[in-house]
Amino acid sequence: MSIDLIMQNILNPPILFFFLGMLAVFLKSDLSIPQPLPKFFSLYLLIAIGLHGGYELSKSGLTLDVMKALLLAVFMAILVPIYSFFILKIKLDVHNAIAVAATYGSISAVTFITGITYLQSLGVEYGGYMVAAMTLMESPAIIIALVFVAIFSKKESVANNGKNESSHTSWKEILREAFLNPSVFLLMGALLIGILTGDKGWTSMEPLFGALFKGMLAFFLLDMGLVAAKRIYELKKLGSFLIFFAILMPIFNASIAMALAYFFGLSKGDAFLLALLSGSASYIAVPAAMRLSVPEANPSIYLPLSLAITFPFNISLGIPLYYFAINNLWS
Repeated sequence: MSIDLIMQNILNPPILFFFLGMLAVFLKSDLSIPQPLPKFFSLYLLIAIGLHGGYELSKSGLTLDVMKALLLAVFMAILVPIYSFFILKIKLDVHNAIAVAATYGSISAVTFITGITYLQSLGVEYGGYMVAAMTLMESPAIIIALVFVAIFSKKESVANNGKNESSHTSWKEILREAFLNPSVFLLMGALLIGILTGDKGWTSMEPLFGALFKGMLAFFLLDMGLVAAKRIYELKKLGSFLIFFAILMPIFNASIAMALAYFFGLSKGDAFLLALLSGSASYIAVPAAMRLSVPEANPSIYLPLSLAITFPFNISLGIPLYYFAINNLWS
């Protein structure tokens, strides 16, 4: 892989602000972002990417290429948590294996947004409907986690205690969390608004949600750097198996997505975003759902894995690595 691709990604200003945030923690600086602002940055980025994706989808319509991309996205969102669970069960108990598998079966919207910025810097086109693909990939892992809890935790209880204990999981609350959690709801809403208002709507909103996008992303990634660095100390508790999992599993997931995208004839930009989404891990929506649906799982396992290892890996090395592989396949 060309060092130029890596440096072009790392020397992107928002990425450098991420590492600046980490450096501030390592050097024990008092740098911090007041608490209401990180939430505002998250809301801004979700609205901006949803609106732009809806606008692009309104231009392209629901074509065969769009359907292929969306179906492949859903397929990967179902497949990844299933095989991840059985791999993780080698070293983890059922509940922690379920929680980590769900984390890696879902996606990181910020990783996706960073990938879009990277494509734009290279001048590579992609379909705005990939925002819809990202949204569709948020929830399946949570649903699969619920099914696995119902199946495997009951089996474990019977094996350990000889008792068939009934589950007290509130399916209504979990399904509500899966489909109406703030990130999914806002993304879907912004996407729909973008579709309904089309070119006229995007033109009116572009000065705020287009021109200022990279600046807001820099603020958000600065905060993410601060948060990720504070989680790094927890990594020593995880062991080498999980650390390797957090690096190698995203590459494996992205490779499967690339192969499928190549076979089904997705464009280079769409294939890259599908691979990046498949190789990312959730650190917002799924951890929130796991606290509710799998309280037996330890958050100090699945959260540092996604936030302190996979997220920094993807936005620094993963993005150019996946693009290099796709660029060679599609050339």
